[in-house]
Amino acid sequence: MTLYTDFGRPSIPPERLIRASLIQILFSVRSERQLMEQMEYNLLFRWFVGLGIDDPVWVPTVFTKNRDRLLTTEMSRKVMAAILDHREVAPLLSDDHFSVDGTLVKAWASMKSFQPTASDTPPDDGSGSPPRPDTYREDHAEPTEPETIPMTHSSRQNRNAEVDFRGEKRSNTTHASTTDPEARLYKKSPSTGAMLCFIGHALMENRSGLIVQGDLTRADGHAERRAALDMINRHSPGSSRRLTLGADKGFDAAQFVADLRQACVTPHVAQKSRYSVIDGRTTWHGGYALSIKHRNRIEEAFGWAKTIGSMAQAVYRGVERVRSRFILTMAANNLARLPRLLAA
Repeated sequence: MTLYTDFGRPSIPPERLIRASLIQILFSVRSERQLMEQMEYNLLFRWFVGLGIDDPVWVPTVFTKNRDRLLTTEMSRKVMAAILDHREVAPLLSDDHFSVDGTLVKAWASMKSFQPTASDTPPDDGSGSPPRPDTYREDHAEPTEPETIPMTHSSRQNRNAEVDFRGEKRSNTTHASTTDPEARLYKKSPSTGAMLCFIGHALMENRSGLIVQGDLTRADGHAERRAALDMINRHSPGSSRRLTLGADKGFDAAQFVADLRQACVTPHVAQKSRYSVIDGRTTWHGGYALSIKHRNRIEEAFGWAKTIGSMAQAVYRGVERVRSRFILTMAANNLARLPRLLAA
C-alpha cells in the first residue's frame, strides 16, 4: 500500500496518524472528534503527534477517513514489531517461554439486532395479497346515520421498542446481527450470559510480560486454539528450539497439544480435573509450574485494554477493523509498561 503520493490533496502523514491513534488509546479518548478537540489546546498531545503550537488540527472526518485507509491489521502488527525490535526493548524479551489466552470483546451491536436470517423468516401473508372471501360480511348495507370515525393511531413502531426474548430460541445458525453480521452470540463460562462479541487473542513472553503477538477472530469454541497456533507460528516460524507455551484449561485438548508438540513447542497447559491430555512427561519439570504461574500475567494486558484502551466494547464494526484496533491497543499496552521496565 502506498502511504505517500505525489499527487492529489494533501493528507495526514502516516506517522502522525499512528501517533494520534496511540494517544487516543493511552489517554482513553472515546472518539476521534473529542481527540481533535483536545489537540486544539493540549500541548502534550501536539508534541507527541508532531504538530507545532500554531499548526491547524485536522478535521475529524478527514482523520477517520485516513485512519481507515492506513490502520489495517498489517500496519498494526508492524507498529507492535517496531516497538519490540527497539535496541533497548529486545533484551527484555524471552525467546523461548510464552503464554497465550483470549478475551471477549463486546461487539458494537445490541441484542435487539440479532434477528432471524432471511432464509428462516416466514413469508409475509399480507404483502399485497387480496383478502379471503370469508372476511367480507354478506350484508353490506350502508348505515342510515353517520358514525363517529375513531381516532387512528400511528402504526409506526418505536425504533428502540421493548423486546422480550424469553422462551425464544436463538443461535448463530438461524440468527445474525443486522448491525454487525460478523459478530456472533457467544459466552466463555456457563455462569454468564451470551452476548454479541469477538474473541481477542494475545501471545505474551514470560520474562517481562510484554505482548508479542495479537489477533482477533469471530467467536466460537475453537477460535482460541486456532489463534494460538497461528500466533506462535507467526512469531517463531520454523523454530528448531524447544519453546514452551502456557495456557489455561480451555487449551487442554488432544489435537491442540499434538499440534504444539509437532511444532517443537512444549504444551505447559493447565490440566483439567478429568480426561486431561497433559501427563507426567510435562508436569514433572519445574518449568511447568513456572509457566502456570506466569501465564496469569496476560490478564493484566486484557484488563488494561478494556479499562484504559476502551476495548471492553468495540467502537467499530467488522472483524477486520476491530482486529486492527485490538492489536494496536496491545502495542499501546507495551508502550505504557516500558518506562518502568527500562528503569528497573
